[in-house]
Amino acid sequence: MRTLTNLALAAFFILSASCSSQSKLPQDQLLQHEKEISEIISKMSLDEKVLMLHSKTIMSSEGVPSQGIQEIRYADGPFSVREEVGEGFRPLGWETDYATYFPTGSALAATWSPELAYAYGNGIGAEARLRGKDVMLGPAINIQRLPLCGRTYEYLSEDPFLSGRLAVEYVKGMQDAGTAACVKHFALNNQETNRGSVDVTVDERTMREIYLKPFEAAVREGGAMVIMPAYNKVLGKYCSENDLLNNKILRGEWGFKGFTVSDWGGTHSTMGAALGGLNVQMTGDNYLGPALADSVRAGKISEKVVDEKVREILRVRFAIKAVPESEANKEVASRPESRRTALDVARKSIVLLKNEGALLPLKARKIAIIGAHAEASTAAGGIGAGAKPPYEITPLQGIQEFAKNAGVEIVYAKGYNETGPIWIPKVKENPKVTQARIDEAIAAAKDAELVIFVAGTGKWVESEGFDRTSITLPNSQDALLASVAEVNPNVVTVVISGAPVDLRSAEPVSKAIVQGWWNGLESGTALAEVLFGKIAPSGKLPFTFPCKLEDSPAIALGTFTTTVAGGDLFTNMFRDDITGKDKAGLVEDPKAEYKEGMLVGYRWYDTKDIAPMYAFGHGLSYVDFDYQTLKVEKKNKIVKVSVRVANLGAMDADEVVQLYVTREGGRVEWPAQELKAFKRVSVPAGATTDVELDFNTDDLRYWDAASQSWKDDDSSLSVCVGSSSRDIRVKAQVK
Repeated sequence: MRTLTNLALAAFFILSASCSSQSKLPQDQLLQHEKEISEIISKMSLDEKVLMLHSKTIMSSEGVPSQGIQEIRYADGPFSVREEVGEGFRPLGWETDYATYFPTGSALAATWSPELAYAYGNGIGAEARLRGKDVMLGPAINIQRLPLCGRTYEYLSEDPFLSGRLAVEYVKGMQDAGTAACVKHFALNNQETNRGSVDVTVDERTMREIYLKPFEAAVREGGAMVIMPAYNKVLGKYCSENDLLNNKILRGEWGFKGFTVSDWGGTHSTMGAALGGLNVQMTGDNYLGPALADSVRAGKISEKVVDEKVREILRVRFAIKAVPESEANKEVASRPESRRTALDVARKSIVLLKNEGALLPLKARKIAIIGAHAEASTAAGGIGAGAKPPYEITPLQGIQEFAKNAGVEIVYAKGYNETGPIWIPKVKENPKVTQARIDEAIAAAKDAELVIFVAGTGKWVESEGFDRTSITLPNSQDALLASVAEVNPNVVTVVISGAPVDLRSAEPVSKAIVQGWWNGLESGTALAEVLFGKIAPSGKLPFTFPCKLEDSPAIALGTFTTTVAGGDLFTNMFRDDITGKDKAGLVEDPKAEYKEGMLVGYRWYDTKDIAPMYAFGHGLSYVDFDYQTLKVEKKNKIVKVSVRVANLGAMDADEVVQLYVTREGGRVEWPAQELKAFKRVSVPAGATTDVELDFNTDDLRYWDAASQSWKDDDSSLSVCVGSSSRDIRVKAQVK
């Protein structure tokens, strides 16, 4: 009896421990060393504490040397571990800092795969460990509000739910690899124009339901350890000293236990940053350095504020195992498993936008490839973080390699020039050389069965630090494409870009259009496999392609201007013609009014009944999918939805099943529809699979600014399931 009782007690305690473990919130992982941290802080001088609150080098902040606690080392992301850099971000030229170049953010989002997002984050996190890094500056999860935004390629989606699901898994994957994720840029950093000074005015419901949702998910569900405040202002306050964002919402409501680090040059005051929720100033010590220590000694600010900042930093330092400098950078960081993940993401990100007459997969025996972006690198260029991969397979290389093994003849003609750095005066080309390239391209097209026209933007067109002024393809690509199509109507246009481009000219003259993205070091391999039909395309657009720029909400409402006020805050720090001058005189206070409210992306097009060129969630396959037998069941707060999806084709293929909700008769206004669930499924040729989706009714609530709380809306709800936001196949009503 005693033995049975002891066994029962043991089982009880094991079960209790298990339940207790399961009930812990993701942020609780940072609370395991509070006693040790308190002891360390009690032994530190004020000056030691303040040393931790600003940069030590351009990519590190101090630890506690007197107690053997290593500094915190940062590395740029979010799609690769950046090469080693010195002051001014100048590369050091090491031989061991090659890292895997993963597809950029918009490409990852086009997979609509949380599983791949986890593997992606895990791969970067593992390589960061080999490089001795503690914190990766990624993922970047700002909402894609503007087609023009220079960092669209880094970000995930125009939709907060899709962004949030991917961000959670990216963060989990990275932190499971032992590297802290620094989620950026918090918050409402949706343009590069005047990003260092622009003041975003937005209603609180829109801010909460659209722009903060991915960050909330990354913190609450993903357990993100570090947050980077954005450069811009929100409601009159710089993000680095924004009490509402950093203290009341991030720490107060979401329970964030880690630390915040400013974007480089994004700190603006001592008292504002200290009281507004910033832990680490990057770079320099003019605010959270001696001035902060002086403020404490003068009684202007309590030392307890400094202690809490140090505590939050040490929580992350204890959670992330320090890599001794003697063990870092002993081998090239790029790992085979990471490169396989990069290839898998690239394969599943490629979006087939159009395929008239089943021109794809390729069947021609002689193909002309035309366009400079066929051989252009996307790993580096522009301003901000790039990648230093061990290799990069371009579209041209990938197609040539596949074609060689398939017995297909390939002829290449450059046709046009890729755009270079915008601040370097353009070298005037010899018109005869330019015309010669055009003639060469047309001759190649005329002599081929089929043309692959590789269009694109490039890292000097889409870049951190500035926004595009147009979404038109640069360098007269449309004109060249039209000339090519006149001599050969069998044109497949492949777009290599990180953001939407204007396809009004390309669409009528292209029988097939493929969105190929900035797809990492295996970009060309993945593209060739899709074009030749080794695998079926399965990517879905993570943002809307408008027919024309003027259809997009901020442009239509006239709330975005490309007028630059004083230059970019970050690039000004490293420009020789500005360095040393009084930067305060460069900072003005332009406004960004989010008058479209919640109608961002497809919400705008669907609510205003504006036809897009290609809808959010759109993506064709080489097979057709049939949707049947929709079932909806509500249990407590969970709405369970099942639908039967049949592959009607002759090859295995993936489909992304998307669930949207529509509402009628509510107390508040809603967009025409909103994404609430999705699932990527693999369906064998000729087979049928049951797909189960679910969502929580708490996710249907709206933010009520008057009561400062989330509220239910007693509206009539319809569940709409389909292949894109504009391709709904089955519907059902839910009480």
